[in-house]
Amino acid sequence: MKLPRRQFLHLAAGAVALPFMPYVARAQAYPTRPVRIVVGYAPAGATDILARLLGQWLSERLGQQFVIENRPGAANNIATEAVARAPADGYTLLLVNPANAINTTLYDKLNFSFLHDITPVAGLIRVPNVMEVNPGVPAKTVPEFIAYAKANPGKVNFASGGSGTSVHMSGELFKMLAGINMVHVPYRGAAPAVTDLIAGQVQVVFDNLPGSIEYIRAGKLRALAVTTTERSPSLPDVPVVADFVAGFEASAWFGIGAPRGTPDDAVARLNREINAGLADPRLKAKLEDMGGMLIAGSPAEFGRLVADETEKWAKVVKFANVKPE
Repeated sequence: MKLPRRQFLHLAAGAVALPFMPYVARAQAYPTRPVRIVVGYAPAGATDILARLLGQWLSERLGQQFVIENRPGAANNIATEAVARAPADGYTLLLVNPANAINTTLYDKLNFSFLHDITPVAGLIRVPNVMEVNPGVPAKTVPEFIAYAKANPGKVNFASGGSGTSVHMSGELFKMLAGINMVHVPYRGAAPAVTDLIAGQVQVVFDNLPGSIEYIRAGKLRALAVTTTERSPSLPDVPVVADFVAGFEASAWFGIGAPRGTPDDAVARLNREINAGLADPRLKAKLEDMGGMLIAGSPAEFGRLVADETEKWAKVVKFANVKPE
């Protein structure tokens, strides 16, 4: 069962409510033992690195260990189900990412409902994807690429790290809004997709910026545009896709969620401390080094972001008839 967007936003708004006075003492005491942050991907990737940076900050700030638990597999669904079924006591958290929004529509049957079973806690960062081509592709701008794709329908291959990933869905959104025909080539991870892009086996990838920026700087790949609505400080001379394709926006965004029913005081404490971390110059600098733009805000604001992203990607999944691998 998929939770209606209005009901999800109502739950998110409830999470931001300030605790009543009798709960203040308990809020100050939380946490009294180690906290798990469950990550749906293997160690050393961008998602894992982000979780470890946040865990280190919260451990130092709150005096309890925030332990990262990697639960890769099933496009993030294994990790999400583990958190959805965990006790709602504030001691098991989820590193939320675009896969959660995409999977809501991509998978017909899941053992949980993300919008119903996970309470939004805090937004972290938004990382642009970058539309990049092999230098051999005769297109130096987005309009030139669209003209090239229209002149070669079905002959342009766009690669991704797998069906349903943000890299894949960014390409599908581009196809839908630009009205072009490209062939999706899924890989087992973004890294091999980029490797084949460099080798000229495929023509374009909409990769997460941190994974490709050094190749772009070295001239091995040509960046045509970034996928957010604002230019990236890491690539200030590269325009945004929306300058040429109206309504386009795609990015890898991250935040923290908790099992439904987690006490409001624990959610409020976590939100407050995470926002403090995002404002801290040391942690902020590390996140910006990853190419991230800070989100911050209240649980309700993060809930609205998740609901909007779920609604947006549902349209793309249905339009492109995307199926899980």
